[in-house]
Amino acid sequence: MPGILVPNPAGPAGPVDDLVQPFVIEQSGVRGRLLRLGAPVDTILTRPGYPRPVARLLAELLALTGVLASTLKYDGVFTLQLKGEGPVRTMVADMTSAGELRGYAGFDPEAVARQEEEFGPVADAEEPLDVRRWLGKGHMAFTVDQGPHTQRYQGLVELSGPSLADCLLHYFRQSQQINAGILLAAAPPDSRLGGAGWRASALLIERVPETGGSRAGNDGLPEISGEDWNRALILTASCTRAELLDPALPPNTLLYRLFHEDGVRVFRPRPLSVGCRCSLSKVENILRSLGRDAIDEYKVEGEIVMTCEFCAYDFRFDDEALDRLHAGQAAEDDPEAVRKS
Repeated sequence: MPGILVPNPAGPAGPVDDLVQPFVIEQSGVRGRLLRLGAPVDTILTRPGYPRPVARLLAELLALTGVLASTLKYDGVFTLQLKGEGPVRTMVADMTSAGELRGYAGFDPEAVARQEEEFGPVADAEEPLDVRRWLGKGHMAFTVDQGPHTQRYQGLVELSGPSLADCLLHYFRQSQQINAGILLAAAPPDSRLGGAGWRASALLIERVPETGGSRAGNDGLPEISGEDWNRALILTASCTRAELLDPALPPNTLLYRLFHEDGVRVFRPRPLSVGCRCSLSKVENILRSLGRDAIDEYKVEGEIVMTCEFCAYDFRFDDEALDRLHAGQAAEDDPEAVRKS
């Protein structure tokens, strides 16, 4: 079997953050993924200035998106979207097949503040946030988009809670007939569980049928007994959220700590990064479609300001820039030239 059996003292030291580490438990054949996010999740959460409960929930969604997308074979974009009727109305996280993540949260600031006042501020809890409290009644949608000439796949599940992991497991059981175990963790910069910035992590194991089709890495899976599967679940559950988030604990060391008695083999990790897909050319096309005369009513202090919901950067156009744009003189596709922090 390819891959490296850990520990491997002779092997090179690998990256410890911003990756998905695939692995297999040797004795049982149970496959899994360990995701670690540092800088990308900190970048996504910090600039928009989300309230702490909103940021924590979005961090968990980003970790869930990354670890779930890494189990699929696709060439395009995998998206997880939450829609609810609570203080947090919508959350979106997606990952391209190149491993680029982005995320966005839409919420009612007053309703979030009332929740915090009623239940107290969100602390360094070991447990994930209760999605029923923050999103209320709603659903989670899974989408795999591989371009305009391919069939779009979408799945839907109720936000049955209490955690995002519970919602995912419910979907697996009801819609995919896949047994899975998952842990999610997220912590802010000043947390005893995290590091210098926001951090997020996920640990997923799967018992995938051999005829599982589009799931990645299921070829040649041995038959996994109920006893082996229950043991893998117990070992996974023994992992603490502090261990998941610890920037000083390498992924392979954590996997060895959890599964060494049964043997654990790791494969090439998949790097992750932050990647917003907004661009100046896309914004220019929107402005052109509106027409030069119609655009003036949208000005704020003499400028048209268009803000990307994902990266929270502004694209600003004054009259001179708008005149050039509608005269067919587009600016170079360099977002930094028109963005203002």
